[in-house]
Amino acid sequence: MIRDTSGQDRPLSKPTIARPWRRWLTAAVLVLAALAGIGYVVRGWLSAQGAVDRSRIRIARVERGKLVRDIVADGRVVAANSPTLYAIAAGTVDFHVRAGDKAAKGAVLATVASPELQSRLTQEQATLAGLEAGVGRAGLDVEHGRANAQKLVAQSEIDRQTAAREVQINQQMFSRGVIPELELRRSEDLLKKAEIAVGHAHIEAALQGKELAFDLGTKNQGLDRQRAVVRELERQVTALEVKSPVEGQVGQLLVAQLSTVAANAPILTVVDLGAFELEIRVPDAFARDIAIAMAAEIRSGAKTFSGRVRSVSPEVVEGNVAARLEFVGQRPDGLRQNQRLSARILIEERPDVLKVERGPFLEQGGGNIAYFLGDDGVAERRPIRTGAISLDAVELLGGAKLGDQIIVTGADMFKDAQRIRVAD
Repeated sequence: MIRDTSGQDRPLSKPTIARPWRRWLTAAVLVLAALAGIGYVVRGWLSAQGAVDRSRIRIARVERGKLVRDIVADGRVVAANSPTLYAIAAGTVDFHVRAGDKAAKGAVLATVASPELQSRLTQEQATLAGLEAGVGRAGLDVEHGRANAQKLVAQSEIDRQTAAREVQINQQMFSRGVIPELELRRSEDLLKKAEIAVGHAHIEAALQGKELAFDLGTKNQGLDRQRAVVRELERQVTALEVKSPVEGQVGQLLVAQLSTVAANAPILTVVDLGAFELEIRVPDAFARDIAIAMAAEIRSGAKTFSGRVRSVSPEVVEGNVAARLEFVGQRPDGLRQNQRLSARILIEERPDVLKVERGPFLEQGGGNIAYFLGDDGVAERRPIRTGAISLDAVELLGGAKLGDQIIVTGADMFKDAQRIRVAD
């Protein structure tokens, strides 16, 4: 005999029916809560001084994290050493290279043909040869004059000695009574005259020697001056061969081949391939934070190279300041003048700070005012304190907390209203 499931069934008790007043109480509570919420929202909307569409503004949330202050900018490669070569004199330029050719240091790049300069050099060299002959002649005159002076001195010495002997003999003869006293006195006078002549001969010899030396010195000075003129002209003639001062590459030919140029006219440029730099332009607001020797990263394609700030221009042009970065260590291969590269300059890192996306609100409120959007859809104007500013974020030091929503773009439409309703 097969048993059925009747033994497993049991009757259920009749459900208790809720009392009517409890159902009404629950419904009333729900209705009151809804009315309170609607009233709160309506009150907030009614207290607002205007309304704006949410699509016309940008809202950012206050976050906590690391604030990186850096500058990212595109720049162009420039040669730190790019000398311009000039024609030393007027003439015809004959180029030996073309733009883009390699230029070894000291290699002749062009020649300036200047007949006028060559003629001046020849004339001055002839003048120099004449002055050298004149100086040689003056040297002979000095030696001849000194010989004559010594001859006069020697003759006067002999005359004095002769007068001295005559006085000595006359004294002996006078003592023996052979000659009268007058004859003795006459010989003594002749001795004194001879001694005076000797003194004058020495003085005359010294003066004549000084005069001849002075004349010779004057001629030597003229000769030295002429030699300097010839050396300068020789230097200018040598400089007619325009040589590369650096190891690099020919930049531009500034005049046409075999054209006539004036003196000191630029004729070509040379680029030093070993001294390339990157010139970037940064906004004036960030330029004051850039310091010389600050580390930088220079990107060329997929590779990054180390660099540093070499100089910062003191002049602001169209709201930007020019800065130059130099490569440290390795540099990209095949760099060319005016090539475009990007660079990043790290100014500062601030970990664990309250920050919000940067926007026009920072400039509109001077960094002291911002509009906070509440859950009721009303934006309220509140004071804030800002700190460090990066390209994409602003540090908040006061007036905001984590999770707050700040209107970063479009607040200029609020016209400094205290409360603005934001409609979806």
